[in-house]
Amino acid sequence: MNPPVILTHPLALSHLTEMRRFDTPPRRFRWHLHRLAEMLFLEASRSLDTSALRVLTPLAETAGAALARPIVLVPVLRAGLGLSEAILPLVPDAVVAHLGIRRDEETAKPVPYYANLPAALAEADVFLLDPMLATGGSACAAAAQLKAAGARRMRMINVVSCPEGLAALGAEHPDVPVFTAALDDGLNEKCYIVPGLGDAGDRCFGT
Repeated sequence: MNPPVILTHPLALSHLTEMRRFDTPPRRFRWHLHRLAEMLFLEASRSLDTSALRVLTPLAETAGAALARPIVLVPVLRAGLGLSEAILPLVPDAVVAHLGIRRDEETAKPVPYYANLPAALAEADVFLLDPMLATGGSACAAAAQLKAAGARRMRMINVVSCPEGLAALGAEHPDVPVFTAALDDGLNEKCYIVPGLGDAGDRCFGT
């Protein structure tokens, strides 16, 4: 298992702290989530390949660069939408795919229920987006589904992860690096991350 890339920037820690507070209202939770998502994406995209090109400024021709491959953002519904909404303005030409995977609350196993994926995944840099990496079940199911559809270059972005989820994803998909803002202690008896930040979807959308 490759170790996760943990974002330790002081601003990231500040945003995460406000998200963890139990009394942070949804509008503020979303705002901090969006700022943190932007920072995580900048870190996760740091090693993307570029192609050289020449551009003409108002004064002269100069060297430039463009992304070598298209970007595909894949939020896991529904909490992943909070990440994709923040990242899309940074890469407005990106394609946004969607995967619906819910957790069975009795078994904690992933239950896929929806998929809308582009045809050109093989040519793209794919970013799998889910705020929480808990048991790793949803992440593993999503990565397997994306690979089956052709994805060859994939990174996962989440806000909070834990050893159990990282171990599960690393065992099944060691080629998928994880970019996160926190590595928490572990899971409780209900398979929620502790200390965590609660249900990210509920807190983001006020349900």
